[in-house]
Amino acid sequence: MANEFGVGISIDKIAVRDLRTAGMEDAKKSHREDGHSFFLLEKGKVSIEIDFQKYIIRPSSVIYIHPNQVHRIITFENVVVSSWSITNEKLNPEYLKVLEAITPVKPLVLNKETFSIFSEAVSLCLKFFERKNSKLYHSLLKDSCNALVALVTSQYLEQAKSTSKLSRYETVTKAFKEILERNYTIVRRPAAYAQKLNISTSYLNECVRKATGYSVSHHIQQRVILEAKRLLSHSDKAVKEIATELGYDDYPYFSRLFTKVTGMTALAFRNKNRD
Repeated sequence: MANEFGVGISIDKIAVRDLRTAGMEDAKKSHREDGHSFFLLEKGKVSIEIDFQKYIIRPSSVIYIHPNQVHRIITFENVVVSSWSITNEKLNPEYLKVLEAITPVKPLVLNKETFSIFSEAVSLCLKFFERKNSKLYHSLLKDSCNALVALVTSQYLEQAKSTSKLSRYETVTKAFKEILERNYTIVRRPAAYAQKLNISTSYLNECVRKATGYSVSHHIQQRVILEAKRLLSHSDKAVKEIATELGYDDYPYFSRLFTKVTGMTALAFRNKNRD
């Protein structure tokens, strides 16, 4: 969606009775967007799957989807929705950092006053988007879209636990997850993450277990398998190619790990999610 107009930004408002009559059946297939995507549901009901978790979205709600996340529409009934998308290059770096930290997120229900502000802001941005002959058009588009992103991000931050209120265990776990996101394809050992955080492996494990109920190794495996699921569901890459891309030269080991974590083979998962 973001590259459709060649400027890394897109904004639109649509009214759709169902996906088939609107010629949008491809939305039912697992896919990724090129940019950070935001959807403001004004009317109707949407059932959506994001990273293999199903959500029912009703008015008046907003949802954010990160470019890494795979998603697909399951049902789309008499919907009016505003959507906007922006690539990393056009996104305010401050907002990008916050969005990376809060991903993944669930649909967020807005109160009447907040929804009104969102709706007015989107309407104004749509008017900017149509003024293609205006001087500084791209700057206007970029700034207005970033303002919409800031509105959504601020709502998610209000729902999140304040960083100042995080326990030591939660603070360490948050830092671990940020490093994991950047290194999961090349760093597998808990000791290596502990070293990056300048703490002992045992203390890292203690913090992560206290905060999440699971070990460091569990989180490393889950992050790798999540990416494998994403690639299996929306790409045509061979399982062996996916294993290599995720840092596993030992394909049989990767295959056993995937089956152990998910309870099915990689090919069975692909077939199940392509139905």
